[in-house]
Amino acid sequence: MSDDFKIYTRGGDKGETSLLGGTRVPKSHERVEAYGNLDELNSFIGLIRDQEIKPHYREILIGIQENLFIAEALVARDPGKETRSLPVLKEEDISLLEHEIDAMNEDLPPLQHFILPGGHTIVSYCHIARTVCRRAERSLIRLNKISAVEDIIIRFLNRLSDYLFVLARKTGKDLNAAETPWLPEILK
Repeated sequence: MSDDFKIYTRGGDKGETSLLGGTRVPKSHERVEAYGNLDELNSFIGLIRDQEIKPHYREILIGIQENLFIAEALVARDPGKETRSLPVLKEEDISLLEHEIDAMNEDLPPLQHFILPGGHTIVSYCHIARTVCRRAERSLIRLNKISAVEDIIIRFLNRLSDYLFVLARKTGKDLNAAETPWLPEILK
């Protein structure tokens, strides 16, 4: 970044922001909400990555964060204006998540019940990221009703929430954290 770059522009002081392409929209716009949720998810994944986890998981999480930045840029662009060329998500990005889910699941006992989030701080961070991922997915689906969202972004988030759930379980197993099954009175 140049020495002239300032983090503040004062351009958003009246509750508006610019999409990639220059169109000004309210900060409460569905598009801004959607890429804001992706940004929050990316931050929580960074929190997981900063924990004492296996280097392999850390590498996968860095790739996920890079893909989330791609998704944020794609969602933040103005659909009515031509913008510079942006990177894209690829089917291989989803396939990688599926491969990682399958590999972790091989070492986990089958689920018999829903499990309560928790058992270790890292496990809890994974569950928080998973729920933020689901919120981001819902916001993209809402946005898609008024302005097209690339299908691959929604599919990537759907698979990512599954990945985060399995990562929570696998990390918990690696740390010898107990999984607490949800056993409501009706099932006891």
